[in-house]
Amino acid sequence: MRIDDPGRTWPLLTLDRAAVEHNVATVSAALAVAGVEHAPHVKTHMSRELWEQQGAAGAWGATVATPGQLRTVLRWGTARRLLLANELVDPRDAARLRVALDEGAAEEVWVCVDSAHGVEVLRRAFDGVAHRRLGVLVELGVDGGRTGVRTVEGVAVLAAAVADAGLRVVGVSGYEGPVASGTSTAELDAVARWCASLGDAGAAVEHLVEGPVVLSAGGSAFADVVVRRLTALRGARVVVRSGAYVAHDQGHYAHADPWTRLGVAPLRPAITVWAAVLSAPEHGLAVCGLGRRDVSFDLHLPTPLVARSTDHEGRLDRPRAVDARVTALDDQHAYLRVPDDDLSPGDVVGFGVSHPCTTFDKYRTGLLTDGDQVTGVLTFEFSEEP
Repeated sequence: MRIDDPGRTWPLLTLDRAAVEHNVATVSAALAVAGVEHAPHVKTHMSRELWEQQGAAGAWGATVATPGQLRTVLRWGTARRLLLANELVDPRDAARLRVALDEGAAEEVWVCVDSAHGVEVLRRAFDGVAHRRLGVLVELGVDGGRTGVRTVEGVAVLAAAVADAGLRVVGVSGYEGPVASGTSTAELDAVARWCASLGDAGAAVEHLVEGPVVLSAGGSAFADVVVRRLTALRGARVVVRSGAYVAHDQGHYAHADPWTRLGVAPLRPAITVWAAVLSAPEHGLAVCGLGRRDVSFDLHLPTPLVARSTDHEGRLDRPRAVDARVTALDDQHAYLRVPDDDLSPGDVVGFGVSHPCTTFDKYRTGLLTDGDQVTGVLTFEFSEEP
């Protein structure tokens, strides 16, 4: 099978098989050498097939962002340990989780709390009894950031409330992303200070934890700082949730690039979104059938990588370099500035992306490829049946 076979159409999402395998193996090996456990954030792709590659490479478990994603991954049956890196505040979701754990759907599920309400929801669902499959992480946040208790002292108070509710405290969690937006020395130092605060929060709750206290952080953009700083805290069990690495990108993560700062081989961008040139209506302008509904645009616009002519059957010619830049996106259109008028209607452009998480969710399926050859089909399950 090829990406340009009859029955297919553009836009089309493809992932380079070799790049995915390289990224999964590289990050798995790097974290193993560092003595860090990995629970990759599968919200990036919500693909059972990609998760199974990550799990086979040694991931401790899978991280999810919502109770709906938690139910989906539990249904896959291939992730025996899960981490809900978000607050669980709906009693209906807590009740479903109790049933799933009672039925043995997973060996262990960790959830986060940052409020008395969250503690009470879990207490009621689990009858005030420490369920051997449920672990609770108290989340540490940052001022102006998203979820999480704002102070170390507040983390300690809430952790005591978790224990008093008969629930099992396993440690603390947090997300370092809001601390810095770039990789300057000052910004990396700010992330390091946040890691020290997470360590302080862990020390404040460790008397409530059986075994090593868990320190869990994100680590997609600042994996080097997170790994080095948290593993320096002796006696802690470090679990990072890096997820975007599986596909990497041509923009945000290529610029942040924590993995080469950690001393490992560079990751490879795996995603290409292919789209047809619909019109070249004036000098220097080409319009492609690729829009906000087809590709990420929250951090940067997509990057044209190559162009390909097509024959009378729609088959692709060899890739050629193209001097083009995306200047704007509509719902279904991309505006390309093409100084040399090197694009014509019917040509197909391969685009790189910035921030893979918000590209995957535009599709229900994608193709795993080796060049133009299709080696597998990926499914992306971002929504549940109502």
